[in-house]
Amino acid sequence: MAPHDFWQVIHPPGTFPDDREFTSFYIAALEDGRQLCLPIRVLADGEHALASLIVNQASFAVLDALAEDLAEKIRPMRIDVVAGLPTLGLTLAAAVAQKLGHARYVPLGTSRKFWYRDDLSVALSSITTPTQEKRLYIDPRMLPLLSGRRVGLIDDVISSGASIVSGLNLLTACGIEPVVIGAAMLQSERWRESLAAAGPQCITRIVGVFATPILKRNDGGRWQAPARP
Repeated sequence: MAPHDFWQVIHPPGTFPDDREFTSFYIAALEDGRQLCLPIRVLADGEHALASLIVNQASFAVLDALAEDLAEKIRPMRIDVVAGLPTLGLTLAAAVAQKLGHARYVPLGTSRKFWYRDDLSVALSSITTPTQEKRLYIDPRMLPLLSGRRVGLIDDVISSGASIVSGLNLLTACGIEPVVIGAAMLQSERWRESLAAAGPQCITRIVGVFATPILKRNDGGRWQAPARP
């Protein structure tokens, strides 16, 4: 596949074989069996890799499908307002809020406007931008939309869990505890340790559309996914 062809189509069930070995792209399976092709990103050791999702580069059809699935998963939580994590989580959060019938959502951000307050910010790190020192802010004007409401915190991908923990820390500092945390993709299992440290109850609130594992290079040079339990 050409690099710009990824994230453009959700394929019917069975389009690609489920042989758990991959070359240049990984086949992610949604719960209903539909398939999404994701590029494989090799990790620093050269022997392991991850599947990648860049949701703001996805076609509108793929974004719509992922938002619909996530909205249906969190709908029973009776969410009053969706809060989105930057950067890519904002694209998904806005779409999920629309699917839930909301008129707006609350975007968190990394750009400090002059009316923002430092006490309404926390340090932010991300597995995709590990060398950048950033802070996560909430616009003080948005607090009335969240206070006393049932909040859903949305990101595009939960991988190391660092971004979600920053989001939780910021909302907690504002006296807000999300009732659910949602993402399109749960990437490997590394996020569990971060979320467990933030509070064991956090893990029970995680909802994802699909999950992807850490891939390992096998003797044939292909990328091997662990067998599904």
